[in-house]
Amino acid sequence: MSKNNNSKKHRVSYVKSMPKSSMDEKMTWKAGNMLYPLPCVIVGVGDSEGESNLITVAWAGTVCTNPPMLSISVRPSRYSYKFIQESGEFTVNLSSREMTKALDYCGVRSGRDVDKWKETGLTKLKADKVKAPLIAESPVGIECRVKEMLELGSHTMFVAEVLSVHVSSKYMDDKNRFRLEDANPVVYSHGQYFDLGDILGKFGYSVKK
Repeated sequence: MSKNNNSKKHRVSYVKSMPKSSMDEKMTWKAGNMLYPLPCVIVGVGDSEGESNLITVAWAGTVCTNPPMLSISVRPSRYSYKFIQESGEFTVNLSSREMTKALDYCGVRSGRDVDKWKETGLTKLKADKVKAPLIAESPVGIECRVKEMLELGSHTMFVAEVLSVHVSSKYMDDKNRFRLEDANPVVYSHGQYFDLGDILGKFGYSVKK
């Protein structure tokens, strides 16, 4: 058997076969944000006077490993915008299934009109390195300091360095590994909230022997 034929014999398919009838033609839409789903987080903001607020953000992401950095994008019209702009600090709090209603409330009500801590029942937790508060119920809380502000149009992107990370001990297993999946983290897609489904694989599994 030739080397070429042997290679074909052992070739691995990386895409599950699909009937041609299920492969619909692509439709072309006008340019827009179709990168979904997105992590859905509650951002904590605060000032030196002790005033604070919570804002739900779906436009958030990782931008750098070393130094660890992330970004959030916020409309200048939002009440929390001035806190971030003036203090240069915020916290990112991941959400769990149990927090979904509070998550939604913090996105549809303004801190100008209501005390979101009081209305949602979320618990304010003092951060170590920033004035912005953490959320005690959140499985992961990330303290951030703004390094750059990018005024892009409808939104301003705040690129920030991660100063500290807090994780809930109840999601640690007996091997001291953090199991975020046990918290049922929430993602956002086209106006709807979803929790994560089944684990389909681990990083590198496609080439593991």
